[in-house]
Amino acid sequence: MYDEALSSFFRNVDTRSGDNGPDIYKGKICSLKARALLIDMEEGVVNEILQGPLRDVFDSKQLITDVSGSGNNWAVGHKIYGCQYRENIVEKLRKTAEHCDCLQCFFIIHSMGGGTGSGLGTFVLNLLEEEFPEVYRFVTSVYPSGEDDVITSPYNSVLAMKELNEHADCVLPIENESLLEIVNKIHQMINCGKLGSTVKQNSLVTSSAGIAKTLQAKPFDAMNNIVANLLLNLTSSARFEGSLNMDLNEISMNLVPFPRLHYLVSSLTPLYTLADVNVPSRRLDQMFSDAFSRDHQLIQADPKHSLYLACALLVRGNVQVSDLRRNIERLKPSLHFVSWNQEGWKTGLCSVPPVGHSHSLLALANNTCVKPTFIELKDRFMKLYKKKAHLHHYLQIDGMEQSCFSEAISSLSDLIEEYNELDATKGGPRIDPSRLKIAV
Repeated sequence: MYDEALSSFFRNVDTRSGDNGPDIYKGKICSLKARALLIDMEEGVVNEILQGPLRDVFDSKQLITDVSGSGNNWAVGHKIYGCQYRENIVEKLRKTAEHCDCLQCFFIIHSMGGGTGSGLGTFVLNLLEEEFPEVYRFVTSVYPSGEDDVITSPYNSVLAMKELNEHADCVLPIENESLLEIVNKIHQMINCGKLGSTVKQNSLVTSSAGIAKTLQAKPFDAMNNIVANLLLNLTSSARFEGSLNMDLNEISMNLVPFPRLHYLVSSLTPLYTLADVNVPSRRLDQMFSDAFSRDHQLIQADPKHSLYLACALLVRGNVQVSDLRRNIERLKPSLHFVSWNQEGWKTGLCSVPPVGHSHSLLALANNTCVKPTFIELKDRFMKLYKKKAHLHHYLQIDGMEQSCFSEAISSLSDLIEEYNELDATKGGPRIDPSRLKIAV
């Protein structure tokens, strides 16, 4: 049956009168169409989707592709394709928005290393701010590894970072290295014969064919599945009932104290585990401990030894408020919060667990541990920029000037300095607020 949970991500279309049939808001599922716009300047990836098992889920009229791609060049994606496809993108965005009863936010999922993801992706972000200024913009950005095969990825990433700093409400940075490490850990469990107790036999993480060996050759499906689980947990309160639901706008309101410091480190637990229905209390507590460990972060970071500005815990399943409070009190002594926000916790409880699990936890931390990722990106950028290497490929694009690079690296440097200033306050005396004394 078509219900509110499905309607968050999908339209129910009556296709008996053609692809543009009317939406059906309640009752039997006719044809589900994702509330999504797919954009890629290389048609190969989109064509692969259209030929795969999910081909009927995406509306063929909500696709924008080109042939040649952006050539790993931010300027081509942002300046050329952005201008060329602007009207088409706006038209399709408006069409998608018109089918929404209560438009709460946009999710932008893009990569940072290539030309289309970094350039056209951030161009779309700017368009959303212009066309829908009151709607929140959540961005899931996949950062390249230090050993990626795109030489110009540092340029593309830093140019994109400037746009994220200025136009996004929240950014959930994800690193390919972290995703690959998580997938490899699961692969090791499979090789050790722990699959039955740790990983679901038919999970997507073991590849669509269910063959563990496929992970070595093509881990991208498994890596994408982790990101999909992040978004599913993030939106669970908007789709299901819960004793302590959390709207998406509450995340930005509570976790972003300063406009530019809107980068949230995410961690998921359990990672593709098959949990029992009756989970002992210690395993529930372990889930909270895991969320703050390095192994469960979706970027290469250690939040436990860095400074927290705020933290959100989004729990799904049969978990009580008392369980939440007990674990927060248990973990608080080992976590460093800024002095002016010692109680900076936001919590959400959704009663419906993920399929195959008894409960799960998504932690979102506004934490200075993202700083090393930005510093490494800056260092990689400067190695190329000092030699002006590959710069001519960008400067030959109309509207692209060398000042774009200096402004971008300045924006990133300023962001790093803001995190430095916060880190400088770490370790200072913790001042408890004075309490009223009652005279007897």
